[in-house]
Amino acid sequence: MVRLTVDLIAKNSNLKPRKEETLAQCLKKITHINFSDRNIDSIDDLSLCRNLSVLYLYDNRISQVTNLNYTTNLTHLYLQNNCISCIENLSSLKKLEKLYLGGNCIAVIEGLEGLEELRELHVESQRLPLGEKLLFDPRTLRSLAKSLSTLNISNNNIDDIKDLEILENLNHLIAVDNQLMHVKDLELLLRKLMKLWKMDLNGNPVCLKPKYRDKLILMSKSLEFLDGKEIKDMERQFLTNWKASKDAKKISKKRRSRSEDASNSYISNFETVHHIVPVCYPQVGKPKVIFFSDVQRCLVHGNAASKCPQEDRTTITEDIGNLSLKESESLLTKNDIHEPHLLQNPKVKENLSEKKE
Repeated sequence: MVRLTVDLIAKNSNLKPRKEETLAQCLKKITHINFSDRNIDSIDDLSLCRNLSVLYLYDNRISQVTNLNYTTNLTHLYLQNNCISCIENLSSLKKLEKLYLGGNCIAVIEGLEGLEELRELHVESQRLPLGEKLLFDPRTLRSLAKSLSTLNISNNNIDDIKDLEILENLNHLIAVDNQLMHVKDLELLLRKLMKLWKMDLNGNPVCLKPKYRDKLILMSKSLEFLDGKEIKDMERQFLTNWKASKDAKKISKKRRSRSEDASNSYISNFETVHHIVPVCYPQVGKPKVIFFSDVQRCLVHGNAASKCPQEDRTTITEDIGNLSLKESESLLTKNDIHEPHLLQNPKVKENLSEKKE
């Protein structure tokens, strides 16, 4: 295994010390160090490299980030494809703008509090145990809320990204090959991320949902690229007009439904107050219509019924029956009666006898 030291850096650098120039003075001039794919497993004290701004250490065997406390001018740190399981010892890198940690063994995004200049964070394809997913420490997200503009969380078994809504200045989100399922969750996120102009979700189950692309375009006015495809003005305008037309039809349908309900309610109330019963007698002419309003008030409504004695109810019912018969008896003959049971009524018999005489 190889340990990264200032001596190793000096040997591999292209700097040629001038006469009477010390190693320390020479190392101060170094701004970029590239030791990628060198089997490096640890980092030694780099405090002499005070002007170091870019450090390439990807494709090594580093398991712990250490000894970067004095590289305070570092702006770019590349640590992809190592064996790092915990993000730590980076709080002193106040000028850090880009951090690459993809392809490690990190389970929780944490330890980035105080990095107020961090604009890009790449944590894709972590080597996690089967069934686990990448998580976010709320403290780290709050710390990055105003600075982070690019976030790559691809291939991490993530099924929920609602916690990212706090990243108010995020403009590029890469979350391909995860387990995002619901369009509604994405719509809620897009309402919060007003500056997001580029998003890539290819490889997620949500991409197979009906109208997935259309819904996201309608939800976000700032989005310009979705899943690697540009959103053109014509496409957005067409979808906007289509949605407006659809919403107008829904409103019209609701109004018609309310109008029909009101009409049905009026008819129902009328029928409740005035029970209309058509009484038809054969060969007599127009049907006789009887309103049972008074009977309804006495027999149905609780308050009215309490005021109507039992004898009055019976009398009203009999009077209505007699009224029907009296109107018809004068017009009926025996031959007109198609219902033989009416002949058993004494009043009908008497009327028929008088007519015969």
